[in-house]
Amino acid sequence: MSKINPRQHEILEYFLTHKEGLCIDDLASVLMISRTAVQQHFYTLEREGYIEKNAVSKTAGRPITRYAITSKGINYFPKHYAWFADLMLEDLLETISVEESEKYMRHLGTKLALQLREQFENKSLTERLTQLLLIMNELGFVVTQTTNENETLCLQACHCILHDLAQKHLSICQFDLALMTTALGESVEQTRCMAKGHPVCEFLISNRK
Repeated sequence: MSKINPRQHEILEYFLTHKEGLCIDDLASVLMISRTAVQQHFYTLEREGYIEKNAVSKTAGRPITRYAITSKGINYFPKHYAWFADLMLEDLLETISVEESEKYMRHLGTKLALQLREQFENKSLTERLTQLLLIMNELGFVVTQTTNENETLCLQACHCILHDLAQKHLSICQFDLALMTTALGESVEQTRCMAKGHPVCEFLISNRK
């Protein structure tokens, strides 16, 4: 996400409450800054895709360009999905059997991997591992590729985005396993788990050396 300075953040807040659109003069008056300053902020926000031109009108013969906030601009403001997702998932896991919850988490992990399959196709295992690490770390996991004491290739995670739920429902770990297995096209075995008290979650990759 591009960095927005405090003034541009303030401008976007005005756009949120004026979705019909605003012109440079509107903001210059409200913010009590020059038209030139507003114009510069508009240029940056439009370039980054947060606002867009949506109408041109004439006042006293002078064309007035109006701008409106875009979907990207709306999504710039935080939406705290995490707590809601945790609430929904925990409620679901409490109402189904362990077997059903494991099946569901495998389904979610496989579905995500299939959605990202173009990023893994026609790549070597080394390249697939690199891409998987990138994706998982972007999701919020903290994962590294290493070898264990038996010199076996593995992935180790010292942070899991679902850790709190995994402590209550070990079936959560099936998500990670399904994601890795499907993305890598290799057998993956979980040998350590933070939810069981280990310092890291460890996943062996096909017993490869």
